[in-house]
Amino acid sequence: MPESRKLEVCCGSLLSVQRAAEGGAFRVELCSGLAEGGLTPSLGLINAAMQVDGVRRHVLIRPRPGDFLYTPDEVELMVDDIVSARRAGADGVVVGALTADGNLDTEACKRFVEAAKGDCVDFAEGDLDEAYLLPPVALTFHRAFDVCRCPLQVLEELVSLGFDRILTSGQAATAESGTDMLRTLVQAAAGRIVIMPGCGVNEGNAKAILDATGATEIHASLRAPQPSQMRFRHEGVSMGTPGNDEYATLETSVEKVRAVVGDIA
Repeated sequence: MPESRKLEVCCGSLLSVQRAAEGGAFRVELCSGLAEGGLTPSLGLINAAMQVDGVRRHVLIRPRPGDFLYTPDEVELMVDDIVSARRAGADGVVVGALTADGNLDTEACKRFVEAAKGDCVDFAEGDLDEAYLLPPVALTFHRAFDVCRCPLQVLEELVSLGFDRILTSGQAATAESGTDMLRTLVQAAAGRIVIMPGCGVNEGNAKAILDATGATEIHASLRAPQPSQMRFRHEGVSMGTPGNDEYATLETSVEKVRAVVGDIA
């Protein structure tokens, strides 16, 4: 029997997590700063998402926008964030790091693997005498993969390190335009690691991307504008990039999620 196909939805707010679950998503990737490619979310959002039933929760670990070449201090910060997400009850974390030459930063990734899957002690709430080991969490290597030098070599290294999944557009501008590489990656992975297409995925192309690549998981944001409920509006003042609409947000659409889930089933 063919493996069932799964949808992961990228969510930057609690409302989006709730809507992804309502629409039938298998998993959400929790993050902030979606306009910057995603950043580590707040612990408050992680804790709130743990209360949403019916969906698995992976946490993006990315301390800043920009490239994926991290300093030792940034790697330490990421390790701490992985442990915090694990302690909060996350089902997985999403990380990535490269060297200046575009190769996999294996030393940083070894630290990430240890933080996600190694022995980690926690304590019962209010009782420092009652210690227990936290279960390991899944590890996804994010789209840093799409700007690495040798994708097939990095795939093999990630398998050896113990990663569970690679989120990738096939090193193309979108997953739809990267289907040839995605198919090559799926074949090279041979079931040892999940290849999950992502970037530019929507309700109109998700099934075609899975059909063309042989992948069984797919990643999308599936958002729609959410008008502000503010009645008083002081127009012309921007909190971010000038020209942005300060009175609307982009949130996960239940209808879009349902459409993809139904189409790929």
